[in-house]
Amino acid sequence: MIAHIKGKLVEKTPTFVVIDVNGVGYHIKISLQTFSSIKEDICKLFTHLSIKEDSHTLFGFYEKSERELFVKLISVSGVGPSTAQIILSTYNSQEVINYITSADVNAIKSVKGIGSKTAQRIIVDLKDKLSQINDSSDIIFDKIDNTIKQEALSALNALGFGKKIAESKIEKVLKMNPDIDNVEELVKTTLSQM
Repeated sequence: MIAHIKGKLVEKTPTFVVIDVNGVGYHIKISLQTFSSIKEDICKLFTHLSIKEDSHTLFGFYEKSERELFVKLISVSGVGPSTAQIILSTYNSQEVINYITSADVNAIKSVKGIGSKTAQRIIVDLKDKLSQINDSSDIIFDKIDNTIKQEALSALNALGFGKKIAESKIEKVLKMNPDIDNVEELVKTTLSQM
């Protein structure tokens, strides 16, 4: 499959881009999140190829974590690639995750084309799976100093603590001490909470 495409941005609209790669123009559908993130002429998008009987459609994502969330969404019965794209255009990845994990049916139902049953199915199917997304710390954590969080998480994993427990403890520590700005202090403070 096509994992990513990098090339010259030829056309950019809120719903699709055309990227020229060595003379071949790829028409790639995007969300508003990705549209807002693309700033440069040479861009790289992580992609997902959707194959149906009558079409092959490329969907592009500026962040790998957005693509992973998209793949989780289309795994839900009744949610196709176009619906997943609308969800990711209505809310950013963090909001989608928050609404699913907090079982906010009304927020998900407010997305165009999603009814009550589909919203409930999304919540039931994905609530537990969201922690398995690669780079989940990118979207589950706030984006404040993600590198420090990642390094602290790696350190705690190396010390034998599970990923989920370590993530939740780091999150609590940062909420209580938002001024922590280095890995050592974050790890020490988190260890004291274990």
